[in-house]
Amino acid sequence: MHSFGPISAPHSARSGRRRTLALLAALCMSAAVPLALAQSKPVLRIGYQKAASTLVLLKAHGALEKRLQAQGVEVKWAEFAAGPQLLEALNVGAVDFGYVGEAPPVFAQAAGANFVYSAYEIPTPNAEGLLVQKDSPIKSVAELKGKKIAFNKGSDVHWLVVALLKKAGLSYSDIQPVYLAPADARAAFEKGAVDAWAIWDPFQAAAEKQIHARRLATGVGAVSHHQFFLSARPFAEKNGDIIKIALEEVSKEGQWIRANTKEAAAQLAPIQGLDSDVIEVGLKRYEHIFKPVDAKVLEEQQRIADTFFELKLIPKKINVSDAVLK
Repeated sequence: MHSFGPISAPHSARSGRRRTLALLAALCMSAAVPLALAQSKPVLRIGYQKAASTLVLLKAHGALEKRLQAQGVEVKWAEFAAGPQLLEALNVGAVDFGYVGEAPPVFAQAAGANFVYSAYEIPTPNAEGLLVQKDSPIKSVAELKGKKIAFNKGSDVHWLVVALLKKAGLSYSDIQPVYLAPADARAAFEKGAVDAWAIWDPFQAAAEKQIHARRLATGVGAVSHHQFFLSARPFAEKNGDIIKIALEEVSKEGQWIRANTKEAAAQLAPIQGLDSDVIEVGLKRYEHIFKPVDAKVLEEQQRIADTFFELKLIPKKINVSDAVLK
């Protein structure tokens, strides 16, 4: 199966923006139920991406619904193309809980988003990388000076590119960033319109398998590549017990994936539109082990935020610890 579309982001920033706004409007309308009804039946609205395998399987298996419905809590799911759109929904009150990488929360907090870090996945630096064509003459990151690198702006790989360049003795201004969503980036990469492509799994594994792309570098030794569960602050302040249950079920799902990786890949294949062997490669590059947010991971997030501010990628300096429930 050579299908990359079903898991991809919209094909243009403009159409992606329109879809996001339409979805937010629909979500807000669905949330506009009579107050008495809302009070009698709490709702947990979860934002997810098709590439977020743990949440995709949690939704498919229904364990969270079963547990929360027993307590009178309804669960609703909303799919987003990428982390920035998900955080936009969380910020306007259309989503209560979601899963994104390490960079989107930094951009969102700088834009004033009102969320808190609830948990994180232990480091998975091998789950993202910088790809070049199989016959590319480029053999090192240092050779990318002056070259075009495609990646999704504001996503984890934005930080990956910055970190890999610094490690290679280059600055961000030494390359030509080409901001593209995964589907458009892959198209540009295949046509040779860009010299390299920074991307995460399962997109990375798919490119390796389907077009024999070569990994010039991974996050290993450069970034941690944490994934985070975030909650809307107002929801988390009032519904800590619901968030706790959600995180418990997420952890159980992660344990199941680790113990049943091949079966998990088979279940994800029709949902993500990729061969199960490709998905299995990607699953093995993630840890699926989640922990409460601690000082160490917040320090790493602060380093990302400070670097992005220095590069003028975010408009103001932020204090990451402000996005934690005291």
